[in-house]
This record gives sequence, C-alpha cells and structure tokens, in this order.
Amino acid sequence: MKALLVVDIQNDFCPGGTLAVNGGDDIVEPVNRLIESFADSGLPIVYTRDWHPPCHSSFKEFGGIWPAHCVAGTPGADFHPNLLIAKNAVVISKACKVEADAYSGFEGTNLDSELKARGVDKVIVTGLATDYCVKNTVLDALELGYGVFVADECIKAVNVHPGDGSSAVAEMKQAGAVVGPLIDLPD
Repeated sequence: MKALLVVDIQNDFCPGGTLAVNGGDDIVEPVNRLIESFADSGLPIVYTRDWHPPCHSSFKEFGGIWPAHCVAGTPGADFHPNLLIAKNAVVISKACKVEADAYSGFEGTNLDSELKARGVDKVIVTGLATDYCVKNTVLDALELGYGVFVADECIKAVNVHPGDGSSAVAEMKQAGAVVGPLIDLPD
C-alpha cells in the first residue's frame, strides 16, 4: 500500500516566513490535488512538521545555523493556510527537543511505526525543502525499505548554496528513489 508524505509545508518555509523557500507556496496546489486523490481512495496521508521549542539548538541565537523558525504553537509553525488537511491524517512533529535537530520525518518520531501499522510499503514524498527535510526523509525511507517516489511539481529547494536542490535530487535518485512528474505517479 502507498501513503502520501507531506513534508513541512509550514508558514515559516513559505514566502513571508523566517526561513522562506523561494516559491515554496507554489507547490500547495499540486500537493492538494494529491491529498484529494489519496483521501478519495482511502489511502494514508501523513503530514510532518518542524515543531521547535523557542530555544532550539538549530537557531542562530543558540549556536545553530538557521534563523528561528517553526516554533511550536506559533503562526510560523502552522501549515500553509491553503494546504488541505485531510480527515484521519496523521501529523508527525519533529525536532521537538532543544538539543536535537531532525531534518527527516523519521528521525526521533514514530513515522515508521505509523506507516507499518497501516501496511505501507511505498511512499509518495512532497514538500519543503528539497535539499533538507525532503531529501533526508526520502533517504531514511529508502534505508527503512520503502519504495519512494518524489513528485517533481510538489517539492522546492531552499538552495542555501546554488545547485543544492539539484544535488539533493541526484542524491535521492542515486539512493534508489524515483523522481518524476505526477503523471508518472506509481499505482
């Protein structure tokens, strides 16, 4: 069975947010189409989100490399207002401990057990940002034995360094993920 993973489509990662991905909100519409399709088919949908404490170690003011973002319970941590939230969807919060960052939706969470409990063996991955949380979620999913399809139209890179997004896509493909347009979405 396949599941849809919607990775970190949160306000702080979209234009106007504290760690905005250029055009990050452009993926909301194609992701919503997938959410509707999976919901109509009764297939599992999982949303991941950064859910940081206010003094998280990844924040610059506490020795990290990022501006403060996705602080639990703040508007910046909310899902994008136009993102559909499916009934019965699972929400996985990550990077909730002060001392630990987590780019992958699997890191320090129960995502793997949630998927296995539903008989999932393939994941369709969407979200932000290609070169960080999407890439790490994909690599962990592959390591855990899932088949992985990454939908081109449904990811965007932050590109801290030019080309980071392209490098991330190449790394995901090399590890065994299929990256392609929605028209190639597997059954």
